[in-house]
Amino acid sequence: MNILEMSKHPHLSASSIREYLDCGLYYKFSRIDKLEKTFISDNLLFGSTIHRVLAEYNQEKVVGSKMNLQEMHKLFEKYWKETAEHTDQIKYSPKNSFESLLDQGKQMLRTYVSKVPENEYEVIAVEEPFEFKIEGLNIPMTGIMDLVEQDENETVFISDYKTMSSSTTINEIDQNFQLTLYYMAARRNGYANKEIVLKLDCLLKTKQPQFIQVYTFRNEVHEKRAVKKIKEVYNAIQKEIFIPNAEGTWKCNSCEYKPYCDEWFLS
Repeated sequence: MNILEMSKHPHLSASSIREYLDCGLYYKFSRIDKLEKTFISDNLLFGSTIHRVLAEYNQEKVVGSKMNLQEMHKLFEKYWKETAEHTDQIKYSPKNSFESLLDQGKQMLRTYVSKVPENEYEVIAVEEPFEFKIEGLNIPMTGIMDLVEQDENETVFISDYKTMSSSTTINEIDQNFQLTLYYMAARRNGYANKEIVLKLDCLLKTKQPQFIQVYTFRNEVHEKRAVKKIKEVYNAIQKEIFIPNAEGTWKCNSCEYKPYCDEWFLS
């Protein structure tokens, strides 16, 4: 079953749990009421476009080929135009525009190609969907692993791509919930008998784009904590507890559902 089929059925994911914990009301508007967003973030579209290009870049490696920088630039321009050129709903931040992000995307891909280790590991899966059950939950956990690789010792490396404005801390990466979910999915979907290493590949949207790779590990303690969090979120959703947690923060002020939220408070 692919991720589109999975998403048609009740499920939880790293992104949905993060949405709920950031703001229960956002989760309700997005996942339950399925309200139309008042705008689309330029960062969201930009990040997904970079992801598409990197997925195709890695897919070429699976078949023993290599995409050069010029091909990656053409692909990014094609996808960015398809995604953003005629989309009126995009809300650009003050420093961004269609053209500036087109240029920034190409610069970031140039940095990626120049910095990423070539043929360090064997690519065994790209954009691999997963689904697994947690005891006590009636719905599955789903998601997509951006990249799965292995080395000569058959150690499995699972990567998550991020486009970020600034670097993150080691502690944040060691506690990253999405990477914990990757670990849990890998153990339940064919990699239980192998050593699993998690990796965050970060493309930084700095004036001079940067690329950093950070490795991290998970164990049974991380898994138990994640299961506890998942179950508590699930139980709260079942009880229809949707608290507007982000009120007054920058996330609230730049929220795609803010007009609905304002209306909810006054109803």
